[in-house]
This record gives sequence, structure tokens and C-alpha cells, in this order.
Amino acid sequence: MWDYTDKVKDYFFNPKNTGVLEDANAVGEVGSISCGDALRLMLKVEPDSETIIDARFQTFGCGSAIASSSALTEIIKGKTLDEALKVSNQDIAEFLGGLPPEKMHCSVMGAEALHAAIANYRGEEWADDHEEGALICKCFGVDAALIEKVARENDLHSIEEITFYTKAGGGCESCHEKIEEILAKVHEGEPVAAAPARVPQSIPVSAVAKPMTLVQKIQKISAVIDEMRPQFQLDGGDIELVDVDGDTVTVAMSGSCMGCQMSGLTISGIQERLMLVLGRPVRVVPAQMAHAVGA
Repeated sequence: MWDYTDKVKDYFFNPKNTGVLEDANAVGEVGSISCGDALRLMLKVEPDSETIIDARFQTFGCGSAIASSSALTEIIKGKTLDEALKVSNQDIAEFLGGLPPEKMHCSVMGAEALHAAIANYRGEEWADDHEEGALICKCFGVDAALIEKVARENDLHSIEEITFYTKAGGGCESCHEKIEEILAKVHEGEPVAAAPARVPQSIPVSAVAKPMTLVQKIQKISAVIDEMRPQFQLDGGDIELVDVDGDTVTVAMSGSCMGCQMSGLTISGIQERLMLVLGRPVRVVPAQMAHAVGA
């Protein structure tokens, strides 16, 4: 299982600056829910000095995405826009005490959202649309420009590293040859290391996960949900464990949690914490989705 620093865990379990910034005058949006990660960064910029006086975010993604987005808002508050533009994905990772290599794409997403927000404030065009022929990884919607930019900024030399930082190449692998060509261009024809066979990176897998009975598993899952329930109740919502079927956990959301725009974030957060506690991959689904699948 991936080794998260205490600061990553803190910024995931207790994220700073979440939610909508009503008087934001700069907004940057990157990623997509269909690709597994999406981030909306909102800034309040003081016009005269171009200083970021407030920043908030909404994200759909894993615990590292939440932690990275939260860390980014803390880093940039008080900086001018020109200072903020110098913040790199490595700065975000270092602020958190490091990220697992497989999760560096979360810090890259934060840096991209920051550039998009500043471009939005300045009325500049943020080139998030792929030019014809520029889309490299269709599975995750990653273009050649981003792969080249991230490879140069982070001195990446292998397909596996590109996957860790951008997700590109982590799906059907049909784009590996094109990624090799980009890396060869960046490093002037140096040999490119192929990506080794690996498990899907969206789910952490522990090679030392301890076996447990169904009763023990339900007890651990119930304890996690009970621990998180007060956070939902503060916002007028609630959540209950409905069923555990193998590695699929079904939960029922009620009150303000039903239909909430942040429900995807809630489910992702529960899933990430359960994987940390159980030491094995699990899938958390809301009861209505489980019923739809079973219908």
C-alpha cells in the first residue's frame, strides 16, 4: 500500500479551503470526472496589487487529489499572481512532505488549475482544448503538450514516470509509442525505459493485507463510517452502511448529502479511508447506484 505522510493524511481528512468561493474573480478548471480526477480552483484577487487574498477548491478524486488541492490553496494565499505562477507541482508535493510517485499527477493537476485560474483572471486563453492530432492518451485525455511540459519540468525519463505524473499510458497502453517519441524529443534521443506491467493505479493494493472474516471487515468499515458521520451531520446530512459484498461497499446517503454536488467527493473520501484502514482495494457506491446496477 502507498506510504502517505502525516501531512497528506491531515490535508485529506481535514482539508482546508473547500467549497465555493462566492466572490471569486478567477476560476480554473482542469481534468474531468470521467477520467477520475477533476479540480475547480477559485481565487479572490485584489486588483491593484494582483494579490491572491483567498482561494478555495472543489475536487473529485482520490485522497492525494484532495490533499494536493488543499495544499495548493494554502501555498498561494498572500502571493501575487506572478509569484503564484512560479509554484510548481514539486512545490505542492514538498509542502505535503512528499507524495507517492504514483500520485504525482495530483500535484500536476493542481499546478495546471492554478495556471488556468490566473489566465482566466487576466482574460487570457487557457489552451485546454486539444488541437487535431495532439491528443496522445485517449483513456485519460492527455495531450502531447502536457506530457512534454511535465517531462521537462520534472526530468522524467520513462513511460512509467509519465503515467505517475499525468496518468497518460496507464489505460490501454496503445499510446506508449507516442509517449516514447515525446520523451526522445525532450531528452534528445536518449533511450526511453518501457513501462513495466503493473496493477491499475487508481486502487492501492497492499501485498501484506491481513486476511479477515466478513464480520471483521464489516466492523472495520462500520467504525470508519461512524467516525466520519459527525462531519456529514454538521452539514445536515448523514450516511449509513447498507451492504458489504466482497470488496464492494454500499452506503446510503440522506439529508443534504443526497444530490449534493460534493457527493462524489464524499464517496471518494470514504473509499480512500477504507482502503487505508483495510489495506486492500474496495469500491464504495451509493445505494441508488447499486440498485440501478442490479435492476
